[in-house]
Amino acid sequence: MSSFIHETAIVSPQARIGKDCYVGAYSTIGDAVVLGDNVHLESHVVINGKTTIGDETRIFPFVSIGLAPQDLKYNGEETATEIGKRNHIREFVTVHRGTQGGGGLTQIGDDCLLMAQAHIAHDCRIGNKVIMANAATLAGHVTIADRANIGAYSGIHQFCRIGLEAFVGGYSVIVKDALPFAISQGNHAKCYGLNRLGMKRRGYAKETIEQLHHAFHLLLSAKLNTTQAVEKIKQETSDCSEVNLLIDFIETSQRGVVK
Repeated sequence: MSSFIHETAIVSPQARIGKDCYVGAYSTIGDAVVLGDNVHLESHVVINGKTTIGDETRIFPFVSIGLAPQDLKYNGEETATEIGKRNHIREFVTVHRGTQGGGGLTQIGDDCLLMAQAHIAHDCRIGNKVIMANAATLAGHVTIADRANIGAYSGIHQFCRIGLEAFVGGYSVIVKDALPFAISQGNHAKCYGLNRLGMKRRGYAKETIEQLHHAFHLLLSAKLNTTQAVEKIKQETSDCSEVNLLIDFIETSQRGVVK
């Protein structure tokens, strides 16, 4: 009873609406939708399917969440969409639910900013504090680690991974895994090394930044193939969790990494 639902909104009696929510004019909420507390939907928002929206998330006009994926293999099976807390989802963003073949779940973490016209396809997994700028587009099965930043009008190919703290420049096309802590940009994207400024702004220690800088030098500039560079990194850097994460990211890549 503490929530406001505009008289023109269509809200299923089976939907679960948390405390102090706001459902704006002409919005539509389906049977299996769950809204947490203090969720704010501006006008003309459509949420359908088995979809959960976390507390204090704000969703702007003409957003579509939880509808059937754009996948010809999808045959109407029940799959889900999960969106965490305190996200800002701007105008015309589309988020599609998962498919049976991809694990059945599209998932977004907490404190993300999805700018206008961004698209998140089926079975994508997005971490916390991720920023997707205007019209950034994820194909199916993409994984984005925490605090990554995807520039405007960039496209990420199916099954690619975007690493922790990665920065993908605007208008880029990513067809391999984008390295953590790095700047990747272009069509097709190339890696331009460590995002030193971003690391400093986020409070990483000077020693950590220098070790990562050396690791990227070996990987990108030392005329070594990837396997040789990884072995050299292991030999020439002391124990550093961020360097170890970089090595693990490279060694577990299925598509290869952007270099």
